Amino acid sequence: MDHFPNLSFASDYMEGAHPAIMQRLAETNLLQSAGYGTDEFSEAARRKVRTACRAPEADVYFLVGGTQANATVIGALLKSYQGVLAPASAHINVHEAGAIELGGHRVITLPHTDGKLSAETVLAALAAYDEDETREHTVMPGMVYISQPTETGMLYSLAELQAISDVCRMYGLPLYVDGARLAYALACPENDVTLADLARLCDVFYIGGTKCGALFGEAVVIPQHGFIPHFFSIIKQHGALLAKGRICALQFDALFTDGLYDTIGRTAIEAADRIRTALREAGYREAYPSPTNQIFVLLDKEKARRIAERVELSFSENVDETHCVIRFVTSWATTGENVDRLIRVLKEE
Repeated sequence: MDHFPNLSFASDYMEGAHPAIMQRLAETNLLQSAGYGTDEFSEAARRKVRTACRAPEADVYFLVGGTQANATVIGALLKSYQGVLAPASAHINVHEAGAIELGGHRVITLPHTDGKLSAETVLAALAAYDEDETREHTVMPGMVYISQPTETGMLYSLAELQAISDVCRMYGLPLYVDGARLAYALACPENDVTLADLARLCDVFYIGGTKCGALFGEAVVIPQHGFIPHFFSIIKQHGALLAKGRICALQFDALFTDGLYDTIGRTAIEAADRIRTALREAGYREAYPSPTNQIFVLLDKEKARRIAERVELSFSENVDETHCVIRFVTSWATTGENVDRLIRVLKEE
Protein backbone atom coordinates (compact mmCIF):
# COMPACT_ATOMS: atom_id res chain seq x y z
CA MET A 1 0.00 0.00 0.00
CA ASP A 2 1.24 3.51 -0.85
CA HIS A 3 1.80 5.92 2.03
CA PHE A 4 2.94 9.55 2.03
CA PRO A 5 5.35 11.35 2.26
CA ASN A 6 6.65 9.19 -0.58
CA LEU A 7 3.63 10.22 -2.64
CA SER A 8 2.90 13.94 -2.43
CA PHE A 9 0.59 16.13 -4.47
CA ALA A 10 0.23 18.79 -1.79
CA SER A 11 1.83 21.73 -3.59
CA ASP A 12 4.07 22.84 -6.44
CA TYR A 13 7.01 23.92 -4.29
CA MET A 14 7.78 20.57 -2.67
CA GLU A 15 10.86 19.93 -4.81
CA GLY A 16 14.08 21.94 -4.90
CA ALA A 17 14.89 23.53 -8.24
CA HIS A 18 15.18 22.72 -11.93
CA PRO A 19 18.58 21.17 -12.81
CA ALA A 20 19.42 24.12 -15.06
CA ILE A 21 19.14 26.42 -12.05
CA MET A 22 21.25 24.18 -9.83
CA GLN A 23 23.91 24.01 -12.54
CA ARG A 24 23.96 27.79 -12.95
CA LEU A 25 24.27 28.33 -9.20
CA ALA A 26 27.06 25.77 -8.94
CA GLU A 27 28.96 27.30 -11.85
CA THR A 28 28.97 30.75 -10.23
CA ASN A 29 29.16 29.70 -6.60
CA LEU A 30 32.66 30.94 -5.80
CA LEU A 31 32.56 34.06 -7.94
CA GLN A 32 32.41 37.39 -6.14
CA SER A 33 29.91 40.04 -7.13
CA ALA A 34 28.29 43.21 -5.85
CA GLY A 35 25.25 42.87 -3.60
CA TYR A 36 21.56 43.76 -3.62
CA GLY A 37 21.01 43.01 -7.28
CA THR A 38 23.54 45.51 -8.58
CA ASP A 39 25.73 42.76 -10.08
CA GLU A 40 26.19 41.75 -13.70
CA PHE A 41 24.24 38.51 -13.25
CA SER A 42 21.16 40.40 -12.06
CA GLU A 43 21.38 42.83 -14.95
CA ALA A 44 21.69 39.97 -17.43
CA ALA A 45 18.58 38.35 -15.96
CA ARG A 46 16.69 41.64 -16.16
CA ARG A 47 17.53 41.94 -19.84
CA LYS A 48 16.19 38.44 -20.50
CA VAL A 49 12.96 39.15 -18.62
CA ARG A 50 12.47 42.43 -20.51
CA THR A 51 13.00 40.64 -23.81
CA ALA A 52 10.52 37.88 -22.91
CA CYS A 53 7.94 40.49 -21.89
CA ARG A 54 8.66 42.72 -24.90
CA ALA A 55 9.04 45.57 -22.43
CA PRO A 56 12.49 47.07 -23.08
CA GLU A 57 12.08 49.90 -20.56
CA ALA A 58 10.63 47.80 -17.73
CA ASP A 59 11.97 47.92 -14.22
CA VAL A 60 12.61 44.36 -13.00
CA TYR A 61 13.27 43.46 -9.36
CA PHE A 62 13.94 40.05 -7.83
CA LEU A 63 12.19 39.56 -4.49
CA VAL A 64 12.42 36.65 -2.08
CA GLY A 65 8.83 35.38 -2.16
CA GLY A 66 5.21 35.89 -3.14
CA THR A 67 3.87 37.38 0.07
CA GLN A 68 6.77 39.81 0.18
CA ALA A 69 6.13 40.74 -3.45
CA ASN A 70 2.43 41.32 -2.84
CA ALA A 71 2.90 43.32 0.35
CA THR A 72 5.70 45.40 -1.16
CA VAL A 73 3.94 46.23 -4.42
CA ILE A 74 0.57 46.95 -2.82
CA GLY A 75 2.14 49.07 -0.10
CA ALA A 76 4.04 51.03 -2.73
CA LEU A 77 1.04 51.68 -4.96
CA LEU A 78 -1.56 52.74 -2.40
CA LYS A 79 -2.05 55.98 -0.52
CA SER A 80 -2.69 55.71 3.23
CA TYR A 81 -6.46 56.03 2.79
CA GLN A 82 -6.78 53.49 -0.03
CA GLY A 83 -7.45 49.76 -0.26
CA VAL A 84 -7.00 47.08 -2.90
CA LEU A 85 -9.91 45.56 -4.79
CA ALA A 86 -9.58 41.78 -5.05
CA PRO A 87 -11.72 38.65 -5.38
CA ALA A 88 -12.79 37.28 -2.01
CA SER A 89 -10.76 34.13 -2.75
CA ALA A 90 -7.57 36.10 -3.44
CA HIS A 91 -4.32 34.90 -1.92
CA ILE A 92 -3.80 38.30 -0.29
CA ASN A 93 -7.17 37.92 1.43
CA VAL A 94 -7.07 34.27 2.45
CA HIS A 95 -3.52 32.96 2.72
CA GLU A 96 -1.17 35.78 3.66
CA ALA A 97 -1.96 36.15 7.37
CA GLY A 98 -3.15 39.73 7.02
CA ALA A 99 0.11 40.96 5.48
CA ILE A 100 -1.69 43.66 3.50
CA GLU A 101 -3.65 44.85 6.53
CA LEU A 102 -0.42 44.88 8.53
CA GLY A 103 0.84 47.38 5.98
CA GLY A 104 -2.11 49.63 6.72
CA HIS A 105 -4.37 48.81 3.79
CA ARG A 106 -7.67 46.98 3.52
CA VAL A 107 -8.34 44.20 1.07
CA ILE A 108 -11.72 45.19 -0.39
CA THR A 109 -13.22 41.87 -1.42
CA LEU A 110 -15.51 41.48 -4.41
CA PRO A 111 -17.71 38.64 -5.68
CA HIS A 112 -16.03 36.30 -8.15
CA THR A 113 -16.65 33.28 -10.36
CA ASP A 114 -14.17 30.47 -9.71
CA GLY A 115 -11.70 33.01 -8.40
CA LYS A 116 -12.05 35.42 -11.33
CA LEU A 117 -13.17 39.03 -11.16
CA SER A 118 -15.14 40.44 -14.04
CA ALA A 119 -14.71 43.91 -15.45
CA GLU A 120 -18.39 44.52 -14.67
CA THR A 121 -17.86 43.72 -11.00
CA VAL A 122 -14.87 46.05 -10.76
CA LEU A 123 -16.77 48.80 -12.56
CA ALA A 124 -19.76 48.41 -10.24
CA ALA A 125 -17.55 48.66 -7.15
CA LEU A 126 -15.88 51.82 -8.41
CA ALA A 127 -19.18 53.38 -9.40
CA ALA A 128 -20.67 52.55 -6.00
CA TYR A 129 -17.78 54.34 -4.30
CA ASP A 130 -18.23 57.41 -6.49
CA GLU A 131 -21.97 57.51 -5.78
CA ASP A 132 -21.60 57.08 -2.01
CA GLU A 133 -22.30 60.42 -0.33
CA THR A 134 -20.31 59.26 2.71
CA ARG A 135 -17.30 58.04 0.71
CA GLU A 136 -14.91 60.38 2.50
CA HIS A 137 -15.51 58.20 5.57
CA THR A 138 -14.76 54.95 3.76
CA VAL A 139 -11.76 53.21 2.23
CA MET A 140 -11.11 54.41 -1.33
CA PRO A 141 -10.40 51.72 -3.94
CA GLY A 142 -6.85 52.46 -5.06
CA MET A 143 -5.86 49.48 -7.22
CA VAL A 144 -7.04 46.11 -8.51
CA TYR A 145 -5.39 42.76 -7.69
CA ILE A 146 -5.96 39.55 -9.63
CA SER A 147 -3.87 36.41 -10.16
CA GLN A 148 -3.08 34.34 -13.24
CA PRO A 149 -3.99 31.53 -12.70
CA THR A 150 -6.52 32.15 -9.94
CA GLU A 151 -6.56 30.43 -6.56
CA THR A 152 -8.85 27.81 -8.08
CA GLY A 153 -6.59 27.21 -11.06
CA MET A 154 -8.73 29.13 -13.54
CA LEU A 155 -7.40 31.36 -16.31
CA TYR A 156 -8.27 34.89 -17.35
CA SER A 157 -8.67 35.05 -21.09
CA LEU A 158 -7.02 37.86 -23.01
CA ALA A 159 -10.45 39.43 -23.57
CA GLU A 160 -11.24 39.31 -19.83
CA LEU A 161 -7.87 40.80 -18.91
CA GLN A 162 -8.27 43.51 -21.54
CA ALA A 163 -11.70 44.43 -20.15
CA ILE A 164 -10.42 44.71 -16.58
CA SER A 165 -7.45 46.75 -17.77
CA ASP A 166 -9.79 49.10 -19.65
CA VAL A 167 -11.83 49.73 -16.48
CA CYS A 168 -8.70 50.35 -14.43
CA ARG A 169 -7.37 52.83 -16.96
CA MET A 170 -10.73 54.55 -17.19
CA TYR A 171 -10.53 55.20 -13.44
CA GLY A 172 -6.77 55.71 -13.25
CA LEU A 173 -6.25 52.68 -11.01
CA PRO A 174 -3.17 50.45 -11.21
CA LEU A 175 -3.79 46.83 -12.20
CA TYR A 176 -1.54 44.32 -10.44
CA VAL A 177 -1.31 40.64 -11.41
CA ASP A 178 0.03 37.99 -9.03
CA GLY A 179 1.86 35.42 -11.15
CA ALA A 180 2.91 32.94 -8.48
CA ARG A 181 1.93 30.06 -10.80
CA LEU A 182 2.36 31.95 -14.06
CA ALA A 183 4.48 29.22 -15.71
CA TYR A 184 1.54 26.83 -15.45
CA ALA A 185 -0.75 29.35 -17.09
CA LEU A 186 1.69 29.91 -19.94
CA ALA A 187 2.02 26.15 -20.51
CA CYS A 188 -1.73 25.52 -20.55
CA PRO A 189 -3.24 24.95 -24.03
CA GLU A 190 -6.34 26.94 -23.03
CA ASN A 191 -4.28 30.04 -22.22
CA ASP A 192 -4.14 32.97 -24.65
CA VAL A 193 -2.40 35.54 -22.40
CA THR A 194 1.32 36.04 -22.98
CA LEU A 195 3.98 37.81 -20.95
CA ALA A 196 3.85 40.59 -23.52
CA ASP A 197 0.09 40.92 -22.93
CA LEU A 198 0.67 41.25 -19.19
CA ALA A 199 3.28 43.94 -19.79
CA ARG A 200 0.89 45.80 -22.07
CA LEU A 201 -2.24 45.57 -19.93
CA CYS A 202 -0.92 45.66 -16.34
CA ASP A 203 0.90 48.31 -14.36
CA VAL A 204 2.79 45.74 -12.28
CA PHE A 205 2.94 41.95 -12.32
CA TYR A 206 5.24 39.32 -11.01
CA ILE A 207 6.66 36.21 -12.59
CA GLY A 208 6.57 33.35 -10.12
CA GLY A 209 9.72 31.41 -9.39
CA THR A 210 9.11 29.65 -6.05
CA LYS A 211 6.28 27.49 -7.44
CA CYS A 212 7.72 27.34 -10.95
CA GLY A 213 11.07 25.60 -10.69
CA ALA A 214 13.18 28.00 -8.64
CA LEU A 215 14.49 27.41 -5.13
CA PHE A 216 12.80 30.68 -4.20
CA GLY A 217 12.11 34.12 -5.59
CA GLU A 218 9.77 36.13 -7.78
CA ALA A 219 10.51 38.66 -10.53
CA VAL A 220 8.46 41.85 -10.17
CA VAL A 221 8.00 43.57 -13.53
CA ILE A 222 7.00 47.23 -13.77
CA PRO A 223 6.55 47.85 -17.52
CA GLN A 224 6.73 51.64 -17.29
CA HIS A 225 10.16 52.70 -16.09
CA GLY A 226 9.95 54.76 -12.91
CA PHE A 227 6.26 54.01 -12.33
CA ILE A 228 7.03 53.30 -8.65
CA PRO A 229 9.68 55.78 -7.48
CA HIS A 230 12.30 54.50 -5.04
CA PHE A 231 11.00 50.94 -5.27
CA PHE A 232 14.41 49.57 -4.27
CA SER A 233 14.13 51.32 -0.90
CA ILE A 234 10.55 50.12 -0.46
CA ILE A 235 11.68 46.53 -1.05
CA LYS A 236 14.33 47.02 1.61
CA GLN A 237 11.74 48.35 4.06
CA HIS A 238 9.61 45.25 3.56
CA GLY A 239 12.46 42.84 4.26
CA ALA A 240 12.22 41.48 0.72
CA LEU A 241 15.69 42.47 -0.48
CA LEU A 242 18.50 39.91 -0.63
CA ALA A 243 22.06 41.01 0.09
CA LYS A 244 23.20 38.17 -2.19
CA GLY A 245 20.82 39.35 -4.89
CA ARG A 246 22.54 37.42 -7.62
CA ILE A 247 21.34 34.11 -6.14
CA CYS A 248 17.73 34.98 -6.96
CA ALA A 249 18.58 36.63 -10.29
CA LEU A 250 20.66 33.69 -11.50
CA GLN A 251 17.62 31.47 -11.14
CA PHE A 252 15.61 33.71 -13.44
CA ASP A 253 18.56 33.92 -15.81
CA ALA A 254 18.30 30.13 -16.14
CA LEU A 255 14.50 30.18 -16.36
CA PHE A 256 14.65 32.72 -19.19
CA THR A 257 17.34 30.95 -21.17
CA ASP A 258 16.19 29.00 -24.24
CA GLY A 259 12.52 29.56 -23.39
CA LEU A 260 12.60 27.38 -20.27
CA TYR A 261 9.98 29.43 -18.41
CA ASP A 262 7.52 29.05 -21.29
CA THR A 263 7.88 25.26 -21.23
CA ILE A 264 8.69 24.32 -17.64
CA GLY A 265 5.01 24.01 -16.73
CA ARG A 266 4.13 21.48 -19.45
CA THR A 267 5.01 18.47 -17.30
CA ALA A 268 2.62 19.72 -14.62
CA ILE A 269 -0.21 20.36 -17.08
CA GLU A 270 0.17 16.95 -18.73
CA ALA A 271 0.24 15.21 -15.34
CA ALA A 272 -2.80 17.16 -14.14
CA ASP A 273 -4.71 16.25 -17.30
CA ARG A 274 -3.98 12.55 -16.73
CA ILE A 275 -5.23 12.82 -13.15
CA ARG A 276 -8.38 14.69 -14.22
CA THR A 277 -9.16 11.99 -16.80
CA ALA A 278 -8.70 9.25 -14.21
CA LEU A 279 -10.93 11.08 -11.73
CA ARG A 280 -13.74 11.40 -14.25
CA GLU A 281 -13.44 7.76 -15.28
CA ALA A 282 -13.63 6.72 -11.61
CA GLY A 283 -16.73 8.82 -10.98
CA TYR A 284 -15.16 11.61 -8.94
CA ARG A 285 -16.62 15.12 -9.11
CA GLU A 286 -14.41 18.14 -9.70
CA ALA A 287 -15.26 21.23 -7.66
CA TYR A 288 -13.87 23.69 -10.22
CA PRO A 289 -13.17 23.26 -13.94
CA SER A 290 -9.50 24.17 -13.56
CA PRO A 291 -7.37 23.58 -16.68
CA THR A 292 -4.03 24.21 -14.97
CA ASN A 293 -1.96 22.31 -12.41
CA GLN A 294 -4.43 22.45 -9.51
CA ILE A 295 -7.21 19.86 -9.30
CA PHE A 296 -10.05 20.37 -6.83
CA VAL A 297 -12.21 17.38 -5.94
CA LEU A 298 -15.48 17.28 -4.00
CA LEU A 299 -15.53 14.31 -1.62
CA ASP A 300 -17.27 13.03 1.45
CA LYS A 301 -14.97 13.60 4.40
CA GLU A 302 -14.47 9.94 5.22
CA LYS A 303 -13.26 9.17 1.72
CA ALA A 304 -11.02 12.24 1.80
CA ARG A 305 -9.54 11.00 5.09
CA ARG A 306 -8.76 7.58 3.60
CA ILE A 307 -7.08 9.08 0.55
CA ALA A 308 -5.09 11.45 2.77
CA GLU A 309 -3.69 8.45 4.64
CA ARG A 310 -2.05 7.29 1.42
CA VAL A 311 -1.31 10.53 -0.44
CA GLU A 312 -0.13 13.87 0.85
CA LEU A 313 -2.65 16.41 -0.44
CA SER A 314 -4.12 19.78 0.45
CA PHE A 315 -7.42 20.47 2.15
CA SER A 316 -9.23 23.31 0.38
CA GLU A 317 -12.55 23.95 2.12
CA ASN A 318 -15.50 22.46 3.96
CA VAL A 319 -18.68 22.33 1.90
CA ASP A 320 -21.01 21.03 4.60
CA GLU A 321 -20.88 18.70 7.60
CA THR A 322 -20.06 15.65 5.52
CA HIS A 323 -18.34 16.99 2.39
CA CYS A 324 -15.16 18.89 1.64
CA VAL A 325 -12.99 19.95 -1.27
CA ILE A 326 -9.47 18.58 -1.49
CA ARG A 327 -6.72 19.69 -3.84
CA PHE A 328 -4.12 17.78 -5.81
CA VAL A 329 -1.28 19.88 -7.25
CA THR A 330 1.24 18.85 -9.90
CA SER A 331 4.52 20.60 -10.62
CA TRP A 332 7.32 20.95 -13.14
CA ALA A 333 8.95 17.94 -11.45
CA THR A 334 5.97 15.57 -11.19
CA THR A 335 6.91 12.12 -12.46
CA GLY A 336 4.79 9.77 -14.52
CA GLU A 337 5.45 7.06 -11.94
CA ASN A 338 3.91 9.12 -9.15
CA VAL A 339 0.93 10.00 -11.34
CA ASP A 340 0.40 6.26 -11.91
CA ARG A 341 0.57 5.62 -8.18
CA LEU A 342 -1.94 8.36 -7.41
CA ILE A 343 -4.33 7.06 -10.05
CA ARG A 344 -4.14 3.58 -8.48
CA VAL A 345 -5.03 5.04 -5.09
CA LEU A 346 -7.97 6.97 -6.52
CA LYS A 347 -9.32 3.90 -8.32
CA GLU A 348 -8.93 1.70 -5.25
CA GLU A 349 -10.92 4.13 -3.15
